[in-house]
Amino acid sequence: MGNESSKSDFSDVRGAMTSTAADVPPAAKADFNDVQSHVGSTVDETTIYTVATGDNLSAIAKHFYGNANAWKAIFDTNRDRLSDPDKIKPGQMLKIPAKS
Repeated sequence: MGNESSKSDFSDVRGAMTSTAADVPPAAKADFNDVQSHVGSTVDETTIYTVATGDNLSAIAKHFYGNANAWKAIFDTNRDRLSDPDKIKPGQMLKIPAKS
């Protein structure tokens, strides 16, 4: 057996630390019954897309909708900034409407 008398005795040590936190009752069990999700897919809402070099409306439609023939929806949504569906420019920002 070891030498028991060499162990330190801390039985009379008292802490002097006090909390500065306000006295707050314990939190009640969280109730999430009224929580509603506000997460949406980018195809459910209008998205802003920046045109890249080599893009055309068909390629953008294929990317967002999986259908190159849906380019007209993008063109119609951007009539305020596009007069010709074949004349889009890199850096141009287009609104991509929700998939219908």
